[in-house]
Amino acid sequence: MAFRRRAKSYPLFSQEFLIHNHADIGFCLVLCVLVALMFEATAKTAFLFILPQYNISVPTADGELVHYRYGLKDLITILFYIFIAIILHAVVQEYVLDKINRRLHLSKIKHSKFNESGQLVAFHLTSTIWCLYVAVTEGYFPNLRSLWENYPHVFLPFQVKFFYLCQLAYWLHALPELYFQKVRKEEIPRQLQYISLYLGHIAGAYLFNLTRLGLILLLLQYLPEFLFHMARLVYFTDENNEKLFNAWAVVFVVTRLFTLTLSVLVIGFGLENQAFDSEKGNLNALFFRLCVLFLVCFSQAWMMWRFIRFQLRRWREYWNEQSARQRAAALTKQQSKPIKRESGYHENGVVKAENGTSPRTKKLKSP
Repeated sequence: MAFRRRAKSYPLFSQEFLIHNHADIGFCLVLCVLVALMFEATAKTAFLFILPQYNISVPTADGELVHYRYGLKDLITILFYIFIAIILHAVVQEYVLDKINRRLHLSKIKHSKFNESGQLVAFHLTSTIWCLYVAVTEGYFPNLRSLWENYPHVFLPFQVKFFYLCQLAYWLHALPELYFQKVRKEEIPRQLQYISLYLGHIAGAYLFNLTRLGLILLLLQYLPEFLFHMARLVYFTDENNEKLFNAWAVVFVVTRLFTLTLSVLVIGFGLENQAFDSEKGNLNALFFRLCVLFLVCFSQAWMMWRFIRFQLRRWREYWNEQSARQRAAALTKQQSKPIKRESGYHENGVVKAENGTSPRTKKLKSP
């Protein structure tokens, strides 16, 4: 399965070969794992890559429920889904974004931003729907008390653990994609900052047994991000259409308020001080709660500051554009205003009469 067919051939495992064929390499590795499932000798090892590990059967009145913990073997599963994310990234780029780019004829900078927003629109839309589905089916939405009741939440349902593994795999796959997509050097620090924030928050919620709260906060984060990148895609196709940016601004501010309120409610008031026991996953101590609450509030304040700067820059550009249009309109109006001249017409700086003769000067009578 070749995602990009090129006439050029590159030396095996050279820099150019890896850049242009990384999706094909990932596909081959994933195919090897799937083929290993067909043989009894390798099936057990292959399952380490595909399925979440550390499952525990919990007896209930209706039977048994299978829950999961986290451990080092999760890194193997995350590695497998990193290759899946690389393949999906290449599919979206090749069969959707590249075809749209050929029609739009965007500049080099806009082309890069269009690809970035296109990939993130697909990811944020999928993650928002997935977050909403998990929160509803697990009963987190109707009963907000479940976000802090029975902490620590060491044992996770299958869909919750699988969701976190896929989220970590996606944001880890974004790191090598900076190299494969040949991102400009001036854009790399911004994207590294962006990726690191997501990895830190998702890994923190997963490792500190705050997966329920983290799931809701991710939902509140992905919704405005989807609107923002969708607004950018619409703006690249029609630069006069900025309505989605206004909708994103409203949703962004509302979700920031909900995020802060929910974090203070769950971490500040919902969780009760208990005995610190890292072996049992109980990290519910006052110092731990203050650190988590500080990190959440700091990240929300930082994003709000960036949002305010972005809005101020937009308004400044808008008013500069409006003043430039007004000056151009006034200049055009001034140039089109008729100039009053003497009767007749001018020829070589001399006023001629209508019949073509020069008007005679009147002789003064002597006294």
